[in-house]
Amino acid sequence: MRLNGKVAVITGAASGMGKAIAELFAAEGASVVVSDLHAESAQTVVAAIEANGGKAIAVACNVAKEEDVQHLIDTAVEKLGTVDILVNNAGIMDNFVPAGELTDELWERVFAINTTGPMRTTRKVLPIFTERKSGVIVNIASAGGLQGSRAGAAYTAAKHAIVGFTKNVGFQYAPLGIRCNAIAPGGVKTNIGSSMQAPNSFGMERAMIGMGINPRVGEPEEIAKVALFLASDDASFVNGTVVAADAGWMAY
Repeated sequence: MRLNGKVAVITGAASGMGKAIAELFAAEGASVVVSDLHAESAQTVVAAIEANGGKAIAVACNVAKEEDVQHLIDTAVEKLGTVDILVNNAGIMDNFVPAGELTDELWERVFAINTTGPMRTTRKVLPIFTERKSGVIVNIASAGGLQGSRAGAAYTAAKHAIVGFTKNVGFQYAPLGIRCNAIAPGGVKTNIGSSMQAPNSFGMERAMIGMGINPRVGEPEEIAKVALFLASDDASFVNGTVVAADAGWMAY
């Protein structure tokens, strides 16, 4: 029970990696806030956790809206007493759109969810963490945040920004007992592809070049285990870094 007595907030937790993280954290003793844009799906995850003897609540949240982020963390504190762990998992793809065809609307939407959302949730929990001088943040970055063409221009830039944000928070708040790390998953079986409609043919062709060297596609549960390590005291000396979880894809 590596997270016994902890309270963990997980965004985008109704499916995919977020769901796997929520379930594993609950199994390891955490009280979990299952946050997602889709309230009914989040409640389904809560029901499954409770059926297995865990503790969880569902909170509807669009991380692109400041008022939703405020409500999310305030609800966690109100109902569960505090927040010990924040996992910024919510994210969308960008249809592989290259820079020359990028619209302001797509750029701003991808950044609002993939970058500004994690900034807002982090900003909201930091007063809690700094007051008691402890707390853990785990950001879900991407192979696209370390490589140049695993997605379109907006997603690539947004995930690179999360990597920089992670390092900044990790270093600056280290003296206050706060750790902030990121995971850069490779290809993982999730439904994030549902956020894509009519992928750009040129951008997808360029991005797919790298798929030929991908050893395999991962399972959400494999990413959850990395998140558990980073969230637990087992990673007490790990801070401000990015852990690639990709079966060796980016090692080439």
